[in-house]
Amino acid sequence: MTNRERALNILHYKSADRMPAVHFGYWPELLVEWAEQGKIPKELAECNYDGSEKDRQLDKLIGWDFNWYTTVGAANGLMPLFERKVLETFSDGTVRVQSEVGLIEKIKPGISSIPAEDDYLLKDRAAFEELYLPKMQFDASRIDLDFFKSFNQTRDNDRPIGLHLGSVLGDIRNMTSVLGLSYLMYDEDEDLLADIIDAYAEMQYKCAEAILQTGAKFDFAHYWEDICFKNGPLLSPDKFEGLCAKHYKKRNDLCKKYGIDIISLDCDGVTEMLLPVWFENGVNTMFPIEIGTWGDQFEGARNKFGKGMLGVGAMDKLALRKDRAAVDAEIERLKRLADLGGFIPCPDHRLMPGTKFELVQYYAEKIKTIL
Repeated sequence: MTNRERALNILHYKSADRMPAVHFGYWPELLVEWAEQGKIPKELAECNYDGSEKDRQLDKLIGWDFNWYTTVGAANGLMPLFERKVLETFSDGTVRVQSEVGLIEKIKPGISSIPAEDDYLLKDRAAFEELYLPKMQFDASRIDLDFFKSFNQTRDNDRPIGLHLGSVLGDIRNMTSVLGLSYLMYDEDEDLLADIIDAYAEMQYKCAEAILQTGAKFDFAHYWEDICFKNGPLLSPDKFEGLCAKHYKKRNDLCKKYGIDIISLDCDGVTEMLLPVWFENGVNTMFPIEIGTWGDQFEGARNKFGKGMLGVGAMDKLALRKDRAAVDAEIERLKRLADLGGFIPCPDHRLMPGTKFELVQYYAEKIKTIL
């Protein structure tokens, strides 16, 4: 069987010859670390991104079958982006920067994790209508039509490839900061946030529609959101449903019209309170099912929603920084989840610095044997 057949069979509750070894990429610092340790060639640590040729070469070295986050799509963000510019430089080398989406961030030297959010441009209706709305319009130049028209003939058929649908709220949170999103939810202009979401969602819907109309076929569709943290979502489920549910439904109905029946969504943190909105409006695959300090969330979701709730993830990546005993214990836990069906284990986020190369190889070898 191909890896594509294995994955799709498992997610459709059909038989497979073995479990595929699936991952979700790496922190850039880890790849540099492995290169310095002589574990991988230096060139594989540079400009290595999800689903790329370098990513595939690294798969072969480690023993992975594929990266779940192998997706293609439109230029479905702000277009054009804002100019990235340094607003201020501090004595310790920290810089205050206006990002490409209008977020003001403080970036410390040598740190590549999420920067500190300091301010934002998208504060009121005037900023939305003058600065952002023009950048949220659909235009045919957002789609590489030639690429998608030939996609079925040129794609790699060994692995599943998804259509990236964009983001209903996560991208907007990136534009406003967590603080700014909170203010927008309770602004004097109570319709402003809804208007922002509606405009952005309509553009992304038209992008997905234009791609699917080319005849390109996809194995799954995928969203990126990241609107939850360790205590739950960044907004109430009721408000989320009122603002966002219709956009998931519209986009997911479009996918189903074109034969896509696996729709996954990447959201970190504790997602339990938002799962009903996603599931009831067509999202049916949890990813990456982050473990964090709260433990596995997949089994509870399966018990609540039934076999229609699929999963890719839920492997506690911290075991890969420890020893074989920790990896063995994690594999045993994952086997129990895999026995539920409709589930593919995958590290619950990008592998971080300190992850041991040999343990990743060991995990990739052993996870293939659990079916």
